[in-house]
Amino acid sequence: MFDTIVIATDGSASVRRAIRVAVDLAERFDADVHALYVVDAGDVETAPERLRDEMREALHERSEEALADVQSETTRDVTVAVREGRPAAEIANYAREIDTDLVAMGTRGRHGENRFLIGSVAERVVRTCPVPVLTVRQLENGSADTLLEG
Repeated sequence: MFDTIVIATDGSASVRRAIRVAVDLAERFDADVHALYVVDAGDVETAPERLRDEMREALHERSEEALADVQSETTRDVTVAVREGRPAAEIANYAREIDTDLVAMGTRGRHGENRFLIGSVAERVVRTCPVPVLTVRQLENGSADTLLEG
């Protein structure tokens, strides 16, 4: 059913549960795993000009940590990718490019409580992505709970 799963990560605590669920699905379906981090061009562009290069570099460093988090959750090979642009658009574009079967992501990211409903990036991905999107919410208490039984 799933041959390729993309895990969209921003390195936030709320994506950790989504990583675990997506990795569990990948193992159950023997699917290839891709981990994608998008450097938000908006964050870079809104920084003062003299700080943009440092901001971009810091976000790329954060991407390495976020992608390593995905890799640490599985013994499967993980294809990693870093893109720069608008996160929702880049996630949808990546899904098209690699012809994935599923995109998995958390419902709250770095911007946390400032976002309504499921989070602005997750909401846009759900609306624009050409493949199914699995959104995984962080539990109220942050516990791991039992993921997929059976």
